[in-house]
Amino acid sequence: MNLTRYTKLRDEIRRTLTPEEATLADRALEYAAAHMESQLRHNGTPMLDHGVGVARIVLTEIGLGCDSVIAAILHDVVRIADREDKEDPEAFIQLTEEIREQFGKEVLGMTISLSHISDIKLKVSRDQAENFRDLIVSYSEDPRVILIKLADRLEVMRNLEMFPHEKWRKKSWESLNLYAQIAHKLGLYNIKSELEDLALRYLEPNDYKHICDKLAETESERQAFIFRFLEPITQRLDKAGLHYHVKSRTKSIFSIWNKMRKQQVPFEGVYDIFAIRIILDCPPEEEKQQCWMVYSIVTDFYTPNPERMRDWISIPKSNGYESLHTTVATKEGRWVEIQIRTERMDAVAERGIAAHWRYKGVSQGSAGSEMWMQQLRALMEEKKQPLAHSFDATPASGEIFVFTPGGDLRKLPKGATLLDFAFDIHTNLGSTCSGGKINNRSAGLRDVLHNGDIVEVQTQKNQKPKADWLSFVVTTKARSRIKAALREEQTKNARLGREELERKLKNWKLSLTIDESVAILCKHFKFRTGTELYAAIATEKIDFIQIKDLLNAYISGVADDARKAAAIELEKKRETEKVPVASSSDALIIDDKIGRIQYKLAKCCNPIRGDEVFGFVTVAAGITIHRTDCPNAQRLKATYPYRVLEAHWRKEAQGAFRVSIRIVANDTTGIINSIVEVINRDLKLSIRSMNMTPGAGTISGVIHVEVPGTNMVDMLIHSILRIKGVQKAYRVNN
Repeated sequence: MNLTRYTKLRDEIRRTLTPEEATLADRALEYAAAHMESQLRHNGTPMLDHGVGVARIVLTEIGLGCDSVIAAILHDVVRIADREDKEDPEAFIQLTEEIREQFGKEVLGMTISLSHISDIKLKVSRDQAENFRDLIVSYSEDPRVILIKLADRLEVMRNLEMFPHEKWRKKSWESLNLYAQIAHKLGLYNIKSELEDLALRYLEPNDYKHICDKLAETESERQAFIFRFLEPITQRLDKAGLHYHVKSRTKSIFSIWNKMRKQQVPFEGVYDIFAIRIILDCPPEEEKQQCWMVYSIVTDFYTPNPERMRDWISIPKSNGYESLHTTVATKEGRWVEIQIRTERMDAVAERGIAAHWRYKGVSQGSAGSEMWMQQLRALMEEKKQPLAHSFDATPASGEIFVFTPGGDLRKLPKGATLLDFAFDIHTNLGSTCSGGKINNRSAGLRDVLHNGDIVEVQTQKNQKPKADWLSFVVTTKARSRIKAALREEQTKNARLGREELERKLKNWKLSLTIDESVAILCKHFKFRTGTELYAAIATEKIDFIQIKDLLNAYISGVADDARKAAAIELEKKRETEKVPVASSSDALIIDDKIGRIQYKLAKCCNPIRGDEVFGFVTVAAGITIHRTDCPNAQRLKATYPYRVLEAHWRKEAQGAFRVSIRIVANDTTGIINSIVEVINRDLKLSIRSMNMTPGAGTISGVIHVEVPGTNMVDMLIHSILRIKGVQKAYRVNN
């Protein structure tokens, strides 16, 4: 092959890499040309031009080494083979083995990862942009991959005009919202800015041209102003004997456009169109001292804006950026941004954190890049956030990204199953999930998902969550929804089972109470709680003929021993055994015949610990706890006696309950303060809310206070009544 077409890259390689590495790169060029001889770009030029362009960016603009350059040259070879050899996997395997043998396993690994990223079907959606950034990074097990991919996208954007017009907008959107953001996190500010500007050129061509024209019109005036502005500063810097040079940097076109849009101002309203950079050449141990000396000199001549001061020298950014920024005002009232840094800091700002190693005595060959990559790997192993969020992070740590058939991206924890995915989409979808497809292949609920999978969920109307689902789902959402469904089913079965048993006992006209019957049946069937018995009845696991025979045998004395044992068991449960209906932190305990059913305190009477209470089984909301003197108590007990359950407070219960106290007092100065002091200072109780209304010489209202139980309510009311001027104080339901 004639390599003269790629002389620029070969010259850069010979200047930067070792002779052995240059020879290997030439071999890679020949290998790529042989495999892509018939492949052309949209403008008819060889496809290899793209790989070579990417390799130049990787080498000269990012500063990576030999393996990365070769991976850039070869990445299209692997991508095209991976796409075309789906029907002939043996051919692809042979190709990858050749690359491994000739160029090493690291080069092969990077090219395969790049191929996987190219296969991602990116969807234009701002809501999904962060997930897509994380997905791109998650494929980069070798951190060099994401840097090569940035170079790949930059080369495409620099030549976007050769692509069909219908691709311009999509690639520009991706560059702006995905790749530029990753470049920013990596400290590759030049690449970030260029990607943003190129994207804006195609997304908003009129705005882009307007800003370009304005910058061109004001160029000469801007240069003249910079000369006048710098003249007194440079004289003082020279007098101080500092070694430095000055750069003026015009704000990127995208940054100007973004500021115009956000602040709703014209081009002339953007005051920081340019920044002046003073770059010092000094020993590392004098960097801070000299930077602050320059700051002092600048502020001797111009007034600084304290709100625009940024000290990234004392505390550098997480991606390694170091600089001292200030914005100063001239006598004419014009604002100018000044950036003060050293040569080393400027290299880092221009080329990313890789430049750190260039200033630590490391050669510019592959060793420097490899040292950087080793450091980056170490940093990535120590952190838990995705790389797209922070430079010092590990890609794909504990996360996977999968697609819906419609192309939407979902982020799930590593190890997530098809059922986790279904619940992540929607609770109803998860609850009725019966299986599905992963990458168009049939899959079961337990099948584990992997990065980039396309997942389709299949449902059945009669499907319901099962207890064994909890053994393989990993997401919090799936687990909580399954548990909630199981609790709801248990509550429903308990209600239906109890009602069915009540009806049967009435029809049979047996001389047994519901409590006695439950105790007998639990003893015989070895159920721990009444809930288990009710569930077995509701699900028809116990036959009513068998139940009737057991109860008749009990009554007739045939099962005399069983009768005695059941009587003892019933008494024991009534007097001593208390089963909590919710978590251990709840204060309320109710009789075991109810079992572990979710409950809530009734709002109509607001029961607290120490009140006489009872439970009432509602149709859809579990058990509600009412005070026995509740206004609704008599009606509930008369209308639905079979839904009324005994309930007790655990003696050692801890917790806080809200109680409402109605107060009527004389409307005198300080009466409210006196009441508050008694509650807060004397009784050490918390007031949750207070609503007092003045009347004819009196003030009345309700105070809501947190108390541990009824004993404290009595003390609270007694203490309030002792306050001079208080006429009445008594507890109300709410």
